[in-house]
Order: sequence, then structure tokens, then C-alpha cells
Amino acid sequence: MTTADEHREAAPAVVRFSVITVSDSRTVEDDVSGKRIGELALAEGHEVLDREIVADDRLEIRTRLQAVLSDEKVDVVVLNGGTGYSPRDVTTEVVEPLLDTTLHGFGELFRMLSWKQVGAAAMLSRAVAGLIGTRAVFVLPGSPKAVELAMQQLILPEAAHLLSQARKSE
Repeated sequence: MTTADEHREAAPAVVRFSVITVSDSRTVEDDVSGKRIGELALAEGHEVLDREIVADDRLEIRTRLQAVLSDEKVDVVVLNGGTGYSPRDVTTEVVEPLLDTTLHGFGELFRMLSWKQVGAAAMLSRAVAGLIGTRAVFVLPGSPKAVELAMQQLILPEAAHLLSQARKSE
């Protein structure tokens, strides 16, 4: 058994997620990506505490993220949308300065895995992740394929492990 396997065994069995979709055009009813994030987390036995939409606005994104993180029950926040290159795409710029620790490997691996799906367009991804305190925050593109890739291949396999490592000194 590897050290990573030992860490995973000591990690929490259930992780509590909050999902924030950043969009000026989506509603909770037609938010395919946010819904899919929740479905995938639930299918793995985790909890989804809330799922909401916030406009592509710096202050709204920051305010909502901080409000979600004020709930001690939240372990992981997954934001999707607002990661492109249009002037309204500001999610990455809002979240990155709030991170206490950046999980550099997440963005690197996400782009590598995305390359297999979309080719060179993968380099346009501004997916990022890290810790705010002892909570994990992931910023994903808003496409359903992107959120499925990130959740299935990166976030769900390692979120509990990441949290257990971040909380070792608690």
C-alpha cells in the first residue's frame, strides 16, 4: 500500500459540496453543468449542501463564495463558468487571490486531460483550484463535458484526500 493509499483510507468518507454556477444567462432550472456536478458528487455518496447561480460580476462572485465558505459544513466549493476570455469571464481573477494555497497540479492535469477531448483548445482553459483555509475550491469551465471530466477524473477521486491533508493540524 502506498502512502497516498494510506492517506485516502484516513480521509473522510463523505465530503460536503457547494456548487456555484457563474452565468448571466443560466437559471437553476437550465443549469446543466451545475446539476451534473451535484449528481456526480451524490452518486459517489457525498452530500450537496447547495447549488446556485451567480452573475458574471466580480463583487457577486466574491461575496457569494465568501458566504458559502462561512458555512462550517462546506468542505468543497465547485464553481463553474466565467473562465473564458470574454470581458465578462472573471471567475478565475476573483478566486485566485482568495486562495491561501494553490493546487497547481489541478489546472495542469485538467488541461492535459482536456487536450484528449478538445485538442489544442485545452490551452485556453483557466481552470484553477486550491485551498481557502482548510476547504477546497475548484474553478471549472462551464461546459458539461468539462465538469464531468474534472469531477470524475480529478475532484471526486482526490477531494477527501486533499481535505485530510489540509486538516492534519486541526
